[in-house]
Amino acid sequence: MLDCQERVERTLAEALPPANVVPARLHAAMRYAALGGGKRMRPLLAYAAGELAQAEVERLNWAAAVVELVHAYSLVHDDLPCMDDDVLRRGRPTVHVEFDEATALLVGDSLQTLAFQLLAERKLADRPDTQLEMVGLLARAAGSRGMAGGQAIDLDSVGTTPSVPELEFMHVHKTGALIRVAVALGARCGNRFSPRQLEQLDRFGKFIGLAFQVVDDILDAESSTATLGKTAGKDAKNAKPTYVSAIGLQRAKELARELRDDALAALAALPDGGGRLRELANFAVSRKF
Repeated sequence: MLDCQERVERTLAEALPPANVVPARLHAAMRYAALGGGKRMRPLLAYAAGELAQAEVERLNWAAAVVELVHAYSLVHDDLPCMDDDVLRRGRPTVHVEFDEATALLVGDSLQTLAFQLLAERKLADRPDTQLEMVGLLARAAGSRGMAGGQAIDLDSVGTTPSVPELEFMHVHKTGALIRVAVALGARCGNRFSPRQLEQLDRFGKFIGLAFQVVDDILDAESSTATLGKTAGKDAKNAKPTYVSAIGLQRAKELARELRDDALAALAALPDGGGRLRELANFAVSRKF
């Protein structure tokens, strides 16, 4: 994990414009948002899927950076006063607090477009049609039928009591879409998988994406701000529906493990039983609860 985290950090540092290049304030804020923090779970999944696909490491570095740039943009916008209005992320002030709201908005826009620039410029797949497919996959995962759409549903749900299926639908999009596409991009950097195996990888991504969100809800309810690096207990304070509020803490923990088991079952027919993807599934669900 440390090796992959260091590799994606170096790649991001190379990809991001230098902080002294005009517009310097925007570029400094982009680097502030994307560098030096986080578990890098999405890049880790891209590396693990790519390793199974026998992909070149250089390709995986860029695929990991692409998905992390989109994730970083989403966090910057998610923290804005018009969204979740949070002041702490990864143990330090959020971008709109450290800089200002207008800069934070532009940072998110710029990180997202940089991700697609890299995906268009760097050779990540053997076949051009495969790389074009990767562009489409990322666009759908980030857009109104993926992450942005999930955030819209989340905002609409504040103060309501959605059913568990409705909660699942929201998080399949808001959190799960980018986790699924991280696996998909890494897998397509190589050429080892059949269409059926790619479907199984997508099933894995769906289940582990949901499990990741369930655990996030548990940690928000149980952990401290110092441990999380962001404001703890904010979901309950803001009347946001979570798996903990919907089904209770103990049942949420059981559900996280069940989703982990479903994710592992999807890996059964893949080389090495899923390799590091299996390890990451266990890690995602064992995060301090």
